[in-house]
Amino acid sequence: MVERLVIDRLGHRGDGVVDADPEPIFVPGALPGETVAVEAVPGHPDRRSLLRVDVPSPARIAPICPHFGICGGCAVQHWQTEQYRAWKRNLVVSALHQAGIDAPVGDLIDAHGEGRRRAVFHARGPRDVLKVGFSAQRAHQIIAIDRCPILAKSLDGALKAAWAIAEVLLPAQKPLDVQVTATDSGLDVDVRGSGTLITPLTAALARVAAAHDLARLTRHGELIAQHRAPTLRIGKATVALPPAAFLQATAEGEAVLARTAVEFCAGAAAVADLFAGVGPFALRLAEKSRVRAIDDDDAALAALKRAAATAAGLKPVDVERRDLFRRPLAMEELDGFDAVLFDPPRQGAHAQARALAASAVPVIVSVSCNAATFARDVQLLMEGGFHLASIVPIDQFRYSPHVEIVARLEK
Repeated sequence: MVERLVIDRLGHRGDGVVDADPEPIFVPGALPGETVAVEAVPGHPDRRSLLRVDVPSPARIAPICPHFGICGGCAVQHWQTEQYRAWKRNLVVSALHQAGIDAPVGDLIDAHGEGRRRAVFHARGPRDVLKVGFSAQRAHQIIAIDRCPILAKSLDGALKAAWAIAEVLLPAQKPLDVQVTATDSGLDVDVRGSGTLITPLTAALARVAAAHDLARLTRHGELIAQHRAPTLRIGKATVALPPAAFLQATAEGEAVLARTAVEFCAGAAAVADLFAGVGPFALRLAEKSRVRAIDDDDAALAALKRAAATAAGLKPVDVERRDLFRRPLAMEELDGFDAVLFDPPRQGAHAQARALAASAVPVIVSVSCNAATFARDVQLLMEGGFHLASIVPIDQFRYSPHVEIVARLEK
């Protein structure tokens, strides 16, 4: 049955929302103020599928990608920039408000830059029908794509390489994830989900790596072929990346996040970098401060340690492997630092935030990619006597509902 609805607002996932009784109705692809024709989504009483827009918003624009609305990678390509930016900043404001925090939020900084420098392509399909692309919107099926306009030019050739890898591994009949990262020395590719490889398939993959001039090709981190060591320049250091290394989505995003975090740590002689990864913050902080970098990833810490040891002009960087979820730095361990920076995964760092709240650290810099868990952790810090001095929202995931945050808290 077809319904006609008037959209009230845009939700935190980028869906149009009708504030109905007893619960809101969500319409992906619809914008505030629009009158739309929709139909029910089986099994989801609070969701509707958009059939057509009868009265469009004056702020509606043409999306930049032909796959928009089918591919699940982007949520908001169809809204004018000014309204989109206000909505994205408000994601942070709303999360803080829901946590009972009243604090000024700065203007949204655009950090899309040249586009995404890493992507995970999914490959699925029976023996005669292969699809390589991204997941569909809120579904498990794969949308086959031939291009993606939000990817950086440095990822040119990534999709063709992913198709070639998937074709080689098609006989294994396994779902594949192909992670491609643009590095300073070329594309670094890690394949997951192929199952055990027989020698002919390994040799075929090595030929694909050569044909597509990949810097490195690994399977679950195990080397298949390497023509150049994948490296990345971070501040004054050059990092030799481990396979499938985590990096910020865009080069501009990393630069803006790091620049803001370093400014917030200004004047600190000793800084702890928690959840340090390969060192996007630690290596820049070390230009002016002694740094203790802590993470649970052996390979990332080894890469960080080598980069710090071979870079000129850096202060000492000590690394420690530690699971900060199970064994957060305790109050007495934190008290020797002038500033602590923590950049946890999306789930936040509840236990570490509690320990930080009880510490005498004068400055804490919180970096987050999840507004809800950021607000939760910051609330703990404020209950421990910290004041939110500055909040900067950063948009490196353009067209998506994800927003980065850097905040400075003072005891």
